[in-house]
Amino acid sequence: MRSFVREKQAAHDDLARTLFGPELDRRGACLRDEDGTQLRLAHLGRPIRVHRFIVADRGVISILAMPWREATLRGQRVLARVKDDGTFDAKDGRVEIRYRPTDTKAYDARTSNLVIPDDAKTLPDEWCVAREAGKKAKVAAPNHADYKDAWIAYTDGACTGNPGPAGSGTVVIAPGGKIRESYAYLGEATNNIAELQAIENALVATPAKEALVLHTDSQYAIGVLTKGWKAKANAELIERIRKALGPRKVRFVYVPGHAGVPMNERADELAREAIKTRRDHEDT
Repeated sequence: MRSFVREKQAAHDDLARTLFGPELDRRGACLRDEDGTQLRLAHLGRPIRVHRFIVADRGVISILAMPWREATLRGQRVLARVKDDGTFDAKDGRVEIRYRPTDTKAYDARTSNLVIPDDAKTLPDEWCVAREAGKKAKVAAPNHADYKDAWIAYTDGACTGNPGPAGSGTVVIAPGGKIRESYAYLGEATNNIAELQAIENALVATPAKEALVLHTDSQYAIGVLTKGWKAKANAELIERIRKALGPRKVRFVYVPGHAGVPMNERADELAREAIKTRRDHEDT
């Protein structure tokens, strides 16, 4: 790992040059000098907020930056960006959150919707993968030849904030190979609603009497629609989709999100295009 000084307080330039050598490069840490003055570093090529560093007899004892704080968003545990003092690092009332440390998708949530529990932990920057450098390894795309005469669909939902402006994207491939794309702007909605709406749109766009293989990166959608998971929210939408699935021959296939599966990536692009343009579109 390589860490280097990004912004240095002018009065401590010499100290930083002296201390921030191989020791810091090896540990990838954030440090503070004897009088507690904080400096800012960059870690793995991206800026991070300093927690502290301590000068010891043999040089430097490193302590990692702490820019994540456990919080709850509408009852669901999330990780939120915070400042050095533990308060939300918000801009225009919104702060970056992650649902899982390994999730490369980042969302902006309203700080008014976030609650910090009494037992919340503050965690280092490295706790979550980087947005720009944390791409998941590519996985093999599904082999469409295995689906014979079935229709094929890829669906995805996107949300700027959760809830926030949301969109759904759908790619449908007919048995003959013709591809049709569509996206829909959903207004203010959650990411789960966007995922479900994309699936419903795929059902509407394909013949009810023919087999359909539907790909999604939403374990939530697969769970509530096919595995009997109890729906704590979105009950009306889920019930409507379940009824639409009832008489149909539909096979759900989970594909990892942002893992290089071309049609899944395209569905994600369409969902984000809906948010960007604030409109609907369907190929004719």
